[in-house]
Amino acid sequence: MTDVHTTEQRSRNMAAIKCKDTSPELIVRSLLHRMGFRYRLHRKDLPGRPDIVLTSRKKIIEVRGCFWHMHKCRYGKVTPATNAAFWATKRLSNVKRDKRNQKNLEAHGWEVLVVWECVTKDLNSLQQRLTQFLSPDAG
Repeated sequence: MTDVHTTEQRSRNMAAIKCKDTSPELIVRSLLHRMGFRYRLHRKDLPGRPDIVLTSRKKIIEVRGCFWHMHKCRYGKVTPATNAAFWATKRLSNVKRDKRNQKNLEAHGWEVLVVWECVTKDLNSLQQRLTQFLSPDAG
């Protein structure tokens, strides 16, 4: 199957994809703020520059896109037909990097919660997960 976009259009589309301040990340941040939590973003001194860092609780929330990080949901199982080898390598390297960063964070005493993009579509469920993760007796 051929791409429906020209090479220039595809390049522009891919260049526009953000790694910070994505819609799912903004949803989680907004919800956390409404719940009364304060946090830091993308701390450079931590492995992988985690999305959301709650320093006083020693907890981290990573918000991951289902496609880019190969979640097991229907969005993460999509496999591009064009340039398949490149995308398989790219996505697998994201997964390996995620595992390595999470292992390093946990080795330094941080608790990590991964919030998948598909989970951000149900705010009630998301809020329950965040509340459970951030409660003082969790861990």
